[in-house]
Amino acid sequence: MKTALTVAQKILSSHLVEGDPATDPELGIHIDQTLTQDATGTMAYLQFESMDVPRVKTDLSVSYVDHNTVQIGFENADDHDFLQSIAKKYGIVYSKCGNGICHQLHVERFGKPGTTLLGSDSHTPTGGGIGQIAIGAGGIDIAVAMAGGAFHIPTPKIRGIELKGKLPKGCSAKDVILKVLEKFGTKGNVGWIFEYFGPGVKTLDVPSRATITNMGAELGVTTSVFPSDAVTKQFLTAQGRAKDFVEIKADKGAKYDDVYSIDLSKLQPLMAAPHNPGNIVTVKSMKGTKVNQIMIGSCTNSSYRDIRTVALYLKGKHVADDVEVGIACGSRQVMSMLAKDGSLAILHAAGCRMLENACGFCIGAHMSPRTGAISLRTNNRNFEGRSGTKSAQVYLVSPETAAASALTGKVELPTKNPVAAVPSPKKFPIDDALFLYRNTAGKGVKGTEIVRGPNIAPVPKGVPLAERYNAVCAIKVGDKITTDHIMPAGARLKFRSNIPAYAKFVFEAMGDCVARGGEGASSPNFHDVCLANKEKGVANVIVAGESYGQGSSREHAALCPMYLGVKAVIAKSIERIHRANLVNFGIVPFIFDDPKAYEKIAAGDKLELVNVKAAVEGSGQVEVEVGGGQWKFTATTSLSERERHVILSGGLLASL
Repeated sequence: MKTALTVAQKILSSHLVEGDPATDPELGIHIDQTLTQDATGTMAYLQFESMDVPRVKTDLSVSYVDHNTVQIGFENADDHDFLQSIAKKYGIVYSKCGNGICHQLHVERFGKPGTTLLGSDSHTPTGGGIGQIAIGAGGIDIAVAMAGGAFHIPTPKIRGIELKGKLPKGCSAKDVILKVLEKFGTKGNVGWIFEYFGPGVKTLDVPSRATITNMGAELGVTTSVFPSDAVTKQFLTAQGRAKDFVEIKADKGAKYDDVYSIDLSKLQPLMAAPHNPGNIVTVKSMKGTKVNQIMIGSCTNSSYRDIRTVALYLKGKHVADDVEVGIACGSRQVMSMLAKDGSLAILHAAGCRMLENACGFCIGAHMSPRTGAISLRTNNRNFEGRSGTKSAQVYLVSPETAAASALTGKVELPTKNPVAAVPSPKKFPIDDALFLYRNTAGKGVKGTEIVRGPNIAPVPKGVPLAERYNAVCAIKVGDKITTDHIMPAGARLKFRSNIPAYAKFVFEAMGDCVARGGEGASSPNFHDVCLANKEKGVANVIVAGESYGQGSSREHAALCPMYLGVKAVIAKSIERIHRANLVNFGIVPFIFDDPKAYEKIAAGDKLELVNVKAAVEGSGQVEVEVGGGQWKFTATTSLSERERHVILSGGLLASL
């Protein structure tokens, strides 16, 4: 009798190359497509180069430039030239500056239901909106996939999110995912896939579904996915890609490991309060709060549907005098449609600033709020300082809430005077002129010279794991430390291709809380402390609380610490992508056996990891002596055979 399967199970089983979902803790899957963006792509392609593969082996690989498009100084422009030359040589499609945001573009032009997509950006699960298994990962994992290797994930559990009813006017997909975040939070979801099903699914268009799967990344899940149905077919047909449609739905009788139901008709407008996407409050509870800045766009809410909705709210009106409103469309296609239907003129007349089709404000690369500002934003993360202004209070809202609030300069309910729903276009304008090398995708051009600016440095490699380590707790941090805390984004991202230079800013956002028990900005910075220890032959250890490594897939948050001599992270819990990145760069991810040890240990404490190699090889448990044997504790790492080999070798590159 045929086993009834969910959508996720169908796609994973058709791509399985290693492991058995019924018995093995880890699965290896074949990857059909990859994507990179410029903040993570340069390192991914440097790693791919080192594998000496003549061309990519995927069905399709796309290199997008969408993060650091404001080219202040030579570094970003040099990286973009490097990326373009790499794409031409190795058979990769190159998306030029200004073309748009990778996730919006990929759903529009390349994503296919039933396929797998691996991206060097944590919001790659956006592709789940059209029925892809789309997963974010570190750049080195993308390099391996482009070289034909499998991608490995913990064998997932699948939570069904049942949608019933239909959204009331003024509510949208952003409110749906905020409701899911309210229920499940931003930690404790590692190893899960969230799959949406039920009669309410058919009421959501593809951009709405993509918003939900995009922000599934904030849950910490492996990915999120919708079925591929008539709505998907209509979208792909309108994009001129009807041939890419495949129907994929859960079988009758398919069982989920857990089910959570949402009645869409009962939802109300929600927002995520500072400084975490899981800190959910109602818009009603914040009504009347003074707002200084409103930013609309990002990979979460930059579709035609989203920006057209904003235009309808603002038609014939003007934004409040004391609020700044910026809008970034997700693609040239969206901008073109807005220009044609008059929306662009409406937004311009309303006093909005039209920004480049790029990630910019979401990562703090521009449009940072003023000191102490309250900023409403439609993007996906509101971590402290991510906007570029540490004192800013950033709230995550829907485009509807953003537009309604822009008119008064105060938080307003979008349900008071809702606008008509934007219908799904029957045909999208197609202009792929800024996608280069489509005709040589998968083939490459022999003899292409790779352009390397002076800021592009060789990729550092790790060294094999030692039997034991004399070490020091180089830093102790708290709960929900994000990859932005570890490696700053914004202006610092221009050093992403130069690890010795970028490593100078590790934990910069933590106020230099090193060697002082997590206090005091007068202490030496993390970079200097670690290098001094490394020169003395002393290993560095990071101690952390719950949910360490939330947020971006930026592998530099593991690669730069590796360069500085970090050999282990000991935490209460570690998020999926960052844990994988730690393993990829030979840093052992340990979990405290007794959380009380975390409370007792202090930054600057001398540590001895007595049996670290034996722990990795088999036992899993390391004994850590503190202060020359004054007290001790244990921590455990749970590794697959593949992960053991990688760490023992000193990282993935060294293990190949």
